[in-house]
Amino acid sequence: MQKNVKGTNLQVCSLNPKTGYYRNGLCDTCESDQGSHTVCAEVSEEFLIFSKALGNDLSTPRPEFEFEGLNPGDRWCICASRWLEAADAGMAPPVILEATNEKCLDLIDLADLEYHSLR
Repeated sequence: MQKNVKGTNLQVCSLNPKTGYYRNGLCDTCESDQGSHTVCAEVSEEFLIFSKALGNDLSTPRPEFEFEGLNPGDRWCICASRWLEAADAGMAPPVILEATNEKCLDLIDLADLEYHSLR
């Protein structure tokens, strides 16, 4: 079992919509996960617009990938680098620490995640 940023077992981020690199609801990762989909975030309208502007449209349904598209308030495992870009731009969506993989700490400071944690 992979660990979260608090050092305990990684919790489920979302089963509806089903998220994660493996689409198992967890922000777990592996060597082939080039994007490091490790940050469990509750996406906002602002973040969805920001991500789309950077070339990753998360709101448009893509049935060929069994992806219904995200709506504000949905929880999703997002790439650590994209979350960091959003944070630097003042657009970071809130994170769920218990469901955020400790692997993201390779790129993001824990203090930044705690500052943006969903309370």
